[in-house]
Amino acid sequence: MRITNDIKYVGVNDHKIDLFEGQYEVPLGMAYNSYVILDEKIAVFDSVEADFGEEWLENIENALEGKTPDYLIVQHMEPDHSANIRALTAKYPQVTVVGNAKTFTMMNQFYGEDPAMNKLVVKNGDTLSLGRHELCFVFAPMVHWPEVMMTYDKTDKVFFSADAFGKFGANDVEDPEGWACEARRYYFGIVGKYGAHVQKLFQAIQGLEIKAICPLHGPVLDEDLDYYLTTYNTWSSYEPEDEGVFIAYTSVYGHTKEAAELLAEKLEEKGCPRVAIADLAREDMFECVEDAFRHSKLVLATTTYNNDCFPFMRTFIDHLVERGFQNREVAFIENGTWAPQAAKRMKGYLEGCPLTFAETTVTIKSALTDANKETIDALAAELVGAQEEEAEAEAPAAQKWVCSICGYVYEGEALPEDYECPVCGVGPDLFEEA
Repeated sequence: MRITNDIKYVGVNDHKIDLFEGQYEVPLGMAYNSYVILDEKIAVFDSVEADFGEEWLENIENALEGKTPDYLIVQHMEPDHSANIRALTAKYPQVTVVGNAKTFTMMNQFYGEDPAMNKLVVKNGDTLSLGRHELCFVFAPMVHWPEVMMTYDKTDKVFFSADAFGKFGANDVEDPEGWACEARRYYFGIVGKYGAHVQKLFQAIQGLEIKAICPLHGPVLDEDLDYYLTTYNTWSSYEPEDEGVFIAYTSVYGHTKEAAELLAEKLEEKGCPRVAIADLAREDMFECVEDAFRHSKLVLATTTYNNDCFPFMRTFIDHLVERGFQNREVAFIENGTWAPQAAKRMKGYLEGCPLTFAETTVTIKSALTDANKETIDALAAELVGAQEEEAEAEAPAAQKWVCSICGYVYEGEALPEDYECPVCGVGPDLFEEA
């Protein structure tokens, strides 16, 4: 696949994998992306997973049409992107492997030291000329490993983004839900803990003109880039993507499930803009993590179990806390036949997260009563009412300005004279009144 006149795709698709990184279900498979820039000097970007070395080398050979590569640029050392480095250097011993100091430390740890390897150690901001193309290296530590670096091709305005902007799914399979669903699950599952580092990356690339993003997983993004940049900015800022409520529950004999489903019904009746519900014991845990970060409000409903909350709920909360869950309102439904403790435990586990908690807590003792149903109705009213109050508070018309470069929207009474777009870095003169 040709991305520009000089840039070709030479990656592979994996349809045998069942769990990515040993835990994420990937029913649509997985793509391990690699790219080639053809110039006076030829650069290959990143390797692929161990089982696909022969296919990858064949793809490179076909793309080169008899030429030989000069550089292998290693942006990320996870084995799904580095396992065939030695295969390339064995086939093309003259190639120079480009990475940073941490890259080569990890390379030696994974694959042992190769004294015959030609190495070029680069620093943040260094450039490499291929002839017509000039590459600039942008370090992105902890997005999501410490050695990660990304590369900007100044000539074709292509940003090679390592694992950023990636998604689950092979590239030769059409994703029926589009880019966002599996990209969101990928982001919050794998990168989500490091939102602050992604924000630093946005600062580092602000002002760059980007015409295409080439990630190490998922499709090349070369249309509607404003959408991808804005969405990634929302995710990494820990801001809700959608106003609405996600209800995550566990249930032993069905009574807590009944309460969760009743709450969902009441929320919809009261006009909640979006309601999602999931059984944590039966649905993909990382789909549930994704939904918790997607929505502005979260309801946790579970039974008391061994004087704690049910194990699947505890695991779910651990995943949220580990990934820096914040900027949400959380409510609780607990069930306990003789000593309900689940709400107290759940709130305690979330104590270090910057969250707000609903005033209404639903406490069930075994099965739902009429009084419980009234409390559930009150909780629904509180959650929807808070949204209505927020909407009314915002309604007095916060003025909006739209960045003409990246589409970022600023809201406020006035656009500050020294304002810089947080996505692309341009000044207020390039904002237009919405």
